Amino acid sequence: MTALVFDCDGVLADTERFGHLPAFNATFEQFGLPVRWSEDDYAEKLRIGGGKERMASLFADPAFVRDAGVPEGDEDRKDLLAQWHRAKTAHFTRLVQDGALPARPGIRRLIHAALDAGWQVAVASTSAEASVTAVLRHAVGEEAAARVPVFAGDVVPAKKPDPAIYLLAVERLGLDPVDTLVVEDSRNGLLAAHRAGLACLVTVSSYTADEDFAEASLVVSELGETDGPPIEVRADPLGVRPGHDVDLDLVRRLLEARAGGAADRPHNTEPTKESA
Repeated sequence: MTALVFDCDGVLADTERFGHLPAFNATFEQFGLPVRWSEDDYAEKLRIGGGKERMASLFADPAFVRDAGVPEGDEDRKDLLAQWHRAKTAHFTRLVQDGALPARPGIRRLIHAALDAGWQVAVASTSAEASVTAVLRHAVGEEAAARVPVFAGDVVPAKKPDPAIYLLAVERLGLDPVDTLVVEDSRNGLLAAHRAGLACLVTVSSYTADEDFAEASLVVSELGETDGPPIEVRADPLGVRPGHDVDLDLVRRLLEARAGGAADRPHNTEPTKESA
């Protein structure tokens, strides 16, 4: 069975700039924390996989630890992070419910087409499951979202670029890696898919347009709409020559082209200990 596995943030919707960043800052304000992240600050934080992990990076600043009254014990800090992250997830979910994060072009169209064709569709993300589910439901509708398994948050111990989340999805859903395409927007996500032995289509987002996507099977500006402007092809190493938008036929051709090129097969399909 052919399968499409989507990342959430930057793929289903442009959530980082318009959702997660304001939700982090709203959480900092709620708890009276002496920090606010600018867009440039957050661009750096995106190198770290996972929301709790990004918050935990604040503990590396002694001035923040002092001014915020952060406890010294590891367990106390873990509990504090969990409290902050629950609040941040609530802020983010409200933004989604308020319609502040529209789906990226082509997401609803492609997911509905894949489901109608009997394909397996799933979402694999390092964000909290509640956040991912809210974005998915808003992007594709309740009925379609109910047919899409979500693998998210702390369901695996290591975050992207570690391949654990994709290896878990493949195992749980019984996917054939040869027939599975991942849709990502970031280098960390691309590396996770590549290391899991999966083909990856990259649809760049506002924070990731200048990243290195050398391992991608295809890099495009967006998935595109049939009645919208044509997509911009940024890299087409397999020579599949996309048309106006990304559709099921293009996905099939991508998978066939990759399967036929031994040079494009990933060299490492085992989980790694590397984590952003």
